[in-house]
Amino acid sequence: MKQGFDNEAYIKRQSEQIKKRIGEFGGKLYLEFGGKLFDDYHASRVLPGFAPDAKMQMLGSMRDQAEIVIAINASDIAKNKIRGDLGIPYDVDVLRLIDAFREFGLYVGSVVMTRFDGQPAAVAFQQKLNKLGLPVFLHYTIEGYPYDVRRIVSEEGYGKNQYIKTTRPLVVVTAPGPGSGKMATCLSQLYHEHLRGVTAGYAKFETFPIWNLPLKHPVNLAYEAATADLSDVNMIDPYHLEAYGKTTVNYNRDIEIFPVLSAIFKRISGSCPYQSPTDMGVNMAGACISDDEACREASKAEIVRRYFTAMTDCQKGRGEEDAVQKIESIMNQMGLSADDRAVFVAARERSAETDDQPAAAIELPDGRIVTGKTSDLLGASSAALLNAVKALAGMEKSVHLIPTPVIEPIQQLKTGLLGGHNPRLHSDEMLVALAVSAASNPQAAEAMAQLPKLRGCEAHVSVILSQVDEEVYRRLGLNLTCTPHYQTSKLYHK
Repeated sequence: MKQGFDNEAYIKRQSEQIKKRIGEFGGKLYLEFGGKLFDDYHASRVLPGFAPDAKMQMLGSMRDQAEIVIAINASDIAKNKIRGDLGIPYDVDVLRLIDAFREFGLYVGSVVMTRFDGQPAAVAFQQKLNKLGLPVFLHYTIEGYPYDVRRIVSEEGYGKNQYIKTTRPLVVVTAPGPGSGKMATCLSQLYHEHLRGVTAGYAKFETFPIWNLPLKHPVNLAYEAATADLSDVNMIDPYHLEAYGKTTVNYNRDIEIFPVLSAIFKRISGSCPYQSPTDMGVNMAGACISDDEACREASKAEIVRRYFTAMTDCQKGRGEEDAVQKIESIMNQMGLSADDRAVFVAARERSAETDDQPAAAIELPDGRIVTGKTSDLLGASSAALLNAVKALAGMEKSVHLIPTPVIEPIQQLKTGLLGGHNPRLHSDEMLVALAVSAASNPQAAEAMAQLPKLRGCEAHVSVILSQVDEEVYRRLGLNLTCTPHYQTSKLYHK
């Protein structure tokens, strides 16, 4: 993919902007960190050149000044809320986040449980964290939040919350997902710091929408498509326009809550440091776009991918038709259609050639598209992966890299001892078989060596894949979409 974003410039300019904001508030800043701190593959897809861990790299350059506070909603623990992208509960993700931050050399100071009301599951998680040596602070539900400002900024509101003891000038407040109480945590801390005579400030870090790009720029529309299930809408910031006469972009939730935030600031410290929601932000991503056209094209491709993902989620019963319709509206605005995804067209045509059997297509870095069909030995996704590495190694599609005597015992194990019904090799099983063959076959070893080149490539399968196949494609870094229907009419799908 053609590069359109300067990652090194971003890390430098972003850290400088945050340090500047710390200075503006006398040396203490609570930074609400929205979105993903690492593994930000959405940003890397719509801003080609953006490293998925760029924000972690940026914070790593400030590790001596920064500490992390992770917020988790106690109700989400009680409901066992699951992260859709990872398939793990929010409380488990807190542990994963802590490990990831520590691997980057970042200091995790504490965990705060918001909306705590004695939920048994939350109490158990608190005890678990304490045993692991992590301080846990409790914040409570405030009656009338967020509009009853008088109650919120009082001993009956923020005053009931436990004060989080922080030691560094930059306190990054992050969370497993939306609705975790990051902003409330920051504002509660400002209240308690003010009581203690400490001057502290608040700022917000959101990569999208990018405030200094046009409202209908494809990068910002791709963000709308990505958050279609949350009903986020990009809007011109009216407060910024009124205060400065400049057009900037924000999203509806921040614009709607700004008058309340302004009132809370004034009640805590006597004045609001910001004239608009845009003022609160510190995002410098827009200033680091090096090729606007490359980012526009990448964002259009992302919108179409999101369309397929939303339709697939609906078919699986974990998405809403409204989200699909919203993305369709965005596509109509931009003149996009499903057929703009070349791998979708190729997989559809390959499926038609094989009596509507499942088929898969992968677009290689040089633009070639290889396909895979369903056979007695391999599923379509496995066949496409195998054909892709053959093509990258310069081999003919007819070359046999995995001997049948290697595949057949695996099939017998699956359908015999393990009681499976599908003898075809899934993607992970095919890769293991290829690795076994590579020990004695130089061509198989050469094909294995091509796997890293698939990262960032586009892929489409004409049916909804099994979870294991999806996971393999994700780990290999392929941008996978599926046609939203199942291969069989069964009601239960693994």
